[in-house]
Amino acid sequence: MWLILTRIFPYAIAYTIPLLITALGGLYSERSGVTNLGLEGLMLIGYFASALTIKMVETYSIALALPLGLLAAVIAGALFSVLHAFASINLKADQVISGTAINMLASALTVYLARTISGSGNIRILMGIIRKDIPVLSSIPVLGPLLFSQTYWTTWLCLLIWGLSWILLYKTSFGLRLRACGEHPSAVASAGISVHKMRYFGVLMSGALSGLGGGVILITYSGEFNGTVAGLGFLAIAALIFGQWKPLGILGATFFFGIATTIANVSQVIPSLEVVPPAIFKVFPYVATLLALVLFSKHSAAPKASGEPF
Repeated sequence: MWLILTRIFPYAIAYTIPLLITALGGLYSERSGVTNLGLEGLMLIGYFASALTIKMVETYSIALALPLGLLAAVIAGALFSVLHAFASINLKADQVISGTAINMLASALTVYLARTISGSGNIRILMGIIRKDIPVLSSIPVLGPLLFSQTYWTTWLCLLIWGLSWILLYKTSFGLRLRACGEHPSAVASAGISVHKMRYFGVLMSGALSGLGGGVILITYSGEFNGTVAGLGFLAIAALIFGQWKPLGILGATFFFGIATTIANVSQVIPSLEVVPPAIFKVFPYVATLLALVLFSKHSAAPKASGEPF
């Protein structure tokens, strides 16, 4: 059992990190008062931008290609999210429709560009991140093999961003103002603070972090752009709700979904799980998501003004 756990855990973390950073992006947007259902499309934009950038740079330098690919994913996601911000904040459009349009536009645009560039719709990179053990820490009993063995450096980058985001949102005056925009925007405006600027920041951060999530998928376990992130953007929204719009709750929710996804993917190579039909494990993450949302919906702590134009 311990051997199975040590083999599964690194993969569970690998699946968790893109979900975590994307859900964190959604947290910024929701806390500022803008509902963003376009996380799937923003991930896809980052996924594509990262693949294209790495493909162009990797022939010159593999070491430089991966960081530049992630940077391109962040920038592309932020720029694409401006469409949602403009429609939701300036035009006061329905935010659900705007987010849905972002998903549809991103899906069509990235596939079209990928087919135009590569001819097949897929963009494969030569090499992603090589998993490594962290010296000293990987030797710690119990925790070492689980947390510090065979890890990607992007895992620690995203956890650092998560920690800094918690400090920004809950330990600074800027974070207080951002959260107030999602609760009582009129009070914020009466204090002389621009609600529109704060909401723009929230939406752009959601785009940047979602794009980073797409880039992380590419350089860790995917290895190529194939036109889909397999619904991880929607799963990130579910994790955001499950986590009660709080950073620590999101961390726990995304890890739960990461474990569920990992079990679904590796069930057929674990002898003790072979007796269970594969279809059950495939739907397990989504059934678990629905059950979690049903159980926690009555205790929702959503920002009061989220989704309301100002």
